[in-house]
Amino acid sequence: MTIDKAVLMFAGFMVLISVALGYYYSPYWFLITAFAGLNMVQASLTGWCPAAIVFKKVGCKSGVAFK
Repeated sequence: MTIDKAVLMFAGFMVLISVALGYYYSPYWFLITAFAGLNMVQASLTGWCPAAIVFKKVGCKSGVAFK
């Protein structure tokens, strides 16, 4: 799996989990969704993503967006 796909999958899981937690427990969980969205916008503009660094250290192959 490439870093790009891993980052997208992680962001998707975070959004789905936070939406479920926000619906069933507390609307404050929607802040994770907002953070994930802001981080994706920031990463698209700068090319830097904290999750990409972690996935690179774990051993994922380089992708197109994150190397």
